[in-house]
Amino acid sequence: MSVIIAPSVLSLDYSDTASQLKELNASGAEWMHYDVMDGCFVPNISFGPDILKAFCRASDLYKDVHLMVQDPSYYADVFMKAGADLITFHYEALEPQKILPLVQKIHDNGKKAGISIKPGTSTEVLKPYLNDFDLFLIMSVEPGFGGQSFHMEATEKIAQLRKMIQEAGSTALIEVDGGINQETAALCRQAGVDVLVAGSYVFKRDIHKAVESLR
Repeated sequence: MSVIIAPSVLSLDYSDTASQLKELNASGAEWMHYDVMDGCFVPNISFGPDILKAFCRASDLYKDVHLMVQDPSYYADVFMKAGADLITFHYEALEPQKILPLVQKIHDNGKKAGISIKPGTSTEVLKPYLNDFDLFLIMSVEPGFGGQSFHMEATEKIAQLRKMIQEAGSTALIEVDGGINQETAALCRQAGVDVLVAGSYVFKRDIHKAVESLR
């Protein structure tokens, strides 16, 4: 299967939104990555549900919503109603006993469910959930801000997770987010990634060429 490209609109040039969205829609990217930050779980604030609704009207791309929030159970409902296709929340944001009930709620709403881990969190914590999630997101930078440099340890974590998924007979996808460019994308593809999130690399140059280079 070819890799899925998910440009992060966190890095979109909002002084030229209409033009950039037109380019994104024509770029060949399959997904739109939408970062939600609450200023508590991470030290930054980003988008609310109304902005996602606007993106849904402006683009048919699959809406990949990444919740970097303290209360993912509440915000999952909010963003599912706003048009998310996939809701990914952080392992670090919930007590373990609350993880599977949230997955069930997301699936009951006809949406896909993902879980993310920060750079300092081991892939071992994901072992109990390998057949419960549709996607696992490896953060290759500390979540909260775009434009950071890629942490090379992420490739090892992708490879570890790929082996775990295969051994469990899971069909879940592996996504990586943070510091993705042509060079780091190649390393992640070699490690076994399925979905590449890229923000600054896509929106600060020719969008179509950037998307193609990530493949």
